[in-house]
This record gives sequence, structure tokens and C-alpha cells, in this order.
Amino acid sequence: MLNLRTLLAIVASLLLAATAGAQEPGDADPLFQDTAVIDITINAPFPSLLKRRPNEEYLPGTLSYADADGNDVMLDIGIRTRGNFRRQKRICPFPPLRVNLDKAQTKGTLFHKQNKLKLVAHCRDKSERYEQGVIREYLAYRILNTLTDISYRARLVRVTYIDTENKHKDRVHYAFFIEHKNRMSKRIGLPEIVTPKIKTVQLEGAYSDLTSLFQYFVGNTDFSPIAGAKGEDCCHNTTLFGNEGEPIYAIPYDFDMSGLVDAPYAEPNPRFKITRVTKRLYRGRCAHIGNLDNNVQMFQENRDEIFAIIANQPELVPKSRKALTRFVEGFYKVIDNPKKLDREIRKDCI
Repeated sequence: MLNLRTLLAIVASLLLAATAGAQEPGDADPLFQDTAVIDITINAPFPSLLKRRPNEEYLPGTLSYADADGNDVMLDIGIRTRGNFRRQKRICPFPPLRVNLDKAQTKGTLFHKQNKLKLVAHCRDKSERYEQGVIREYLAYRILNTLTDISYRARLVRVTYIDTENKHKDRVHYAFFIEHKNRMSKRIGLPEIVTPKIKTVQLEGAYSDLTSLFQYFVGNTDFSPIAGAKGEDCCHNTTLFGNEGEPIYAIPYDFDMSGLVDAPYAEPNPRFKITRVTKRLYRGRCAHIGNLDNNVQMFQENRDEIFAIIANQPELVPKSRKALTRFVEGFYKVIDNPKKLDREIRKDCI
């Protein structure tokens, strides 16, 4: 017989899915229906791209890959740099990119229904730590997907970058695509909300608490579900979705500043008084803490799958896999211990 806590968790999960119009994983676009690594080639004027770092203008290029039948597929693209912090040359000589595809060309291909896609790149050449950081951030998205369908999908790719200006040697690095927010909106059945800021009371409580616990899990403090950075719309590293007058879902993205990724450039915000990003700090809202027990149980029930995601990602080198496993074990040592759970999470809410 189900105990009361388990029954409540099941009811809450069903209500969450119904409210958000969540769909089965098979309803994702073709690019995000599988987790197998894709080999792609991008031809573009990379010297100009990396020197000018355009934030609006797209430079011409092509993207090619072999389809399931082994046939070569080539798509015309526009490509530009994107982001704020990682777009700086001193931080990432090779910054994140945005790829603009022609929807008319993508019909019937792996990139069907895709238009403008974020591509998280390797940041620096000839660095195993940066290369592994790409894979570790990708796994953050994978793990969140196991907890809720109301999360951005990601797809790991191995990219051969070919310089059409013939100034750079070919580069081969891991990267990953992130589901576009418009496709996310279509998949979960909720429109995006654009606003300067919101109030905590407007957030969907169970989901807000789940994502706050997830941010603690990955060791991330570089986010806000209620406000954006100075001069920007809400919210910082978060996209808002919801119908007018209904609870808002604040969906997180960008985990490169987290302890799970442990990027060489990552530093904690001084106002939080933590010395390193691998030191966890809970930043969930007290208004939603009543959902904590159910969400802790969700993490416990998905424990084996989370560890399996790390264990079965072949692109991780042993050193990185070991560090990730140890970091995740540290999270479970907290939530499995009622005293630690109260001290480090429940009583540390905002």
C-alpha cells in the first residue's frame, strides 16, 4: 500500500504534467529525440568570426552530417558568436555560437523544425579540462531531463570546424545544441513570458522548489527565477513560461558556473561568501519549501539513473567521471541525512 507521502508525490507529479501540458520524450523534435553523439562539420569564416565576434550579424557557412542511411546532408547556415561572459576573448578564445538554419532546407532532416540554435562550444583549444567541461555541462541538462520534461533538451555533437578563409587548421571538438525556447514552448504547451521581473508568489511552487534543489545539486548560484541582470528582462539564466493568471514555470539553463562543471574560469559571486563553485549553497525560496520532501524523494528515486548517466557517458575521461561521481555523492550525503537536509537546505531557504 502506498504511504501518504508517496501518494502525494504521485498526485503532485500528475498535476504538474497536466498543468504544463508536458509531452512524452518522443514528442521532442528529431534533433533531441536521441542521446547518441552526432558528427557534424561546420564550414565558416572562423578567423573573421573569432576576431569580430558579431552579436547580431550572421556570417555565411554550411553544416553537414551523415544521416541514418549514410547519406551526406548539407545545410546552408548563418553563424555568429553569442553570450556575454563567455563571448569575451580573454575568457573564451573560441566562444559559444548561434547557428541559423533555413527551415525550408531542414524539412525531413535531423534538423527538422530547427531555426536558430545555441551551440555551446569548447572555449579553448588544446585543453582537456575545457573539453570535458562541455560534456559535464551537457550532462547537467540530461540529468534535469530525467527529473522533469519541463526542461531544455540538449544534444551532444562532435564538430569538425573548417575555416573557409584557409587561415586556421581544422578543429575537432565536442559541443552541444540546446533546444530553442520557441520549440520548448511548443513542446510543453506554454507561451514564453517576457517581463522585467516577477514575484516569488507567481512561481509554480512544486516546480520552483524542484529546480532550486537541482541548482543545489549541480552547485550553481549563477541564476535568478525572479529577476534579470541589471538592464535586462527577467530572469537571469532562466526563461519564464506560463499562461496569463496562472503559475509561472522558471526554466533554468546555462550551468557553466556550477560545481558540476567546475570550469577553470568559474568563480562564486562574492556576495554569497563561498570560496569555490564546488561548495554548494541552497538558494531556493522558503515560500516553496513545503514541496522539499517530495522533490528530495524524486532525486532519491532517480539516483540510479543519474549515476548511470555519468557512468555511461563514454566521452568522459576517467578523471572527470570520478570527480563527477564524487560530487554527486556529496549531494546525496546531504539529502539522505535528515539533519544535514534541515541544516543545509530547509533552514537555509531564502
